[in-house]
Amino acid sequence: MPATPAWPPNTLPRLFVDQPLAQDQHLTLDGPAVNYLGTVLRLKPGAQLKLFDDRTGEWLADIVNTERRHVTLAVTRHLKPRETVPDLWLLAAPVKKGRIDWLMEKACELGVARIVPVLTQRTIVDRLNRDRLHAHLVEAAEQCGRTALPELAELTRLDVVLKSWPADRQLLFADETGGISLALAARPGPAAILIGPEGGFTDAERDAIRALDPATAITLGPRILRADTAMAAAVALWMAQIGDWR
Repeated sequence: MPATPAWPPNTLPRLFVDQPLAQDQHLTLDGPAVNYLGTVLRLKPGAQLKLFDDRTGEWLADIVNTERRHVTLAVTRHLKPRETVPDLWLLAAPVKKGRIDWLMEKACELGVARIVPVLTQRTIVDRLNRDRLHAHLVEAAEQCGRTALPELAELTRLDVVLKSWPADRQLLFADETGGISLALAARPGPAAILIGPEGGFTDAERDAIRALDPATAITLGPRILRADTAMAAAVALWMAQIGDWR
């Protein structure tokens, strides 16, 4: 007997809506969403899509009406609640435009709960376009099926971050001078991964990090990795060891 196809199909487009969703709700979208649904996807009234709001989970919706500047949707079914993501923070020194966009996208896909851009002494990029970075997080969440957007913190100096570090959160920092493997260092509970700038941490920064009781220096193998590659490698290792990949 043939298997019954999943419904709704996973091929339905997904869209983030920054407002609480509810059963039988009607909502009107404008701006980029209209171009995406009407021009790019060419969806017509009666077509279905999935919505998520970073609050209540994922919903099925029907397109009721399409106009030049507005699309009206009807929310028809609650598909699943907002997910619980592993309690992992990513602390990363910003890298150049293009690579930081990739870093944000992959951090979202890998399941990071919170992203904290940190300003170190050797950080090249000292200003961020948070709206653009948030847009990359939204696009990544739409693509990978997340129902909980990563929290994006403000750019913060490393010394300020360390000064207020919570005692119950393990801090795994990629130290180019050496450390233990992440598989040995990671333990269950709240955690964070700290990736330095392209020029690495200064001696003073490294000493300040190591002085924290929750901090553990880790190594990411014998090769020199770009900052964004190091992020992806470290987060993937943690997710496989402690997170929701098991």
